[in-house]
Amino acid sequence: MGVLDGILGQLGGLFGGGAQQKNLVNSVLEMLNSPQAGGLAGIVKGFESGGLSKLVQSWVSTGKNLPATVQQIEQGFGVEKIKGLAQNLGLSPDVVKAKLAEVLPKLIDKLTPDGVVPKT
Repeated sequence: MGVLDGILGQLGGLFGGGAQQKNLVNSVLEMLNSPQAGGLAGIVKGFESGGLSKLVQSWVSTGKNLPATVQQIEQGFGVEKIKGLAQNLGLSPDVVKAKLAEVLPKLIDKLTPDGVVPKT
């Protein structure tokens, strides 16, 4: 699990460390690797379809990451995905959106070091 460990290390103590941070990142990584969710490209497409192209492209590109709001996270993921993720983590949807707003820009940035979304 070298990639996950590296990402967790780079994100530092974003949530004070511990199981909550690792579980959230694990859940998002599962979504990013899930053919049903469309992988990383599917998540990027969800944000683009939600009118958030500039935002998500800032995370993919090699430049500065624009910050995300909880409303943008909900708009990019959709209410049902947020609810499902919250239920799996045992957290409220509001907490999940807030945490995703913090971690998702950095996570996508780390997964796209060359500034492009991988095809696979």
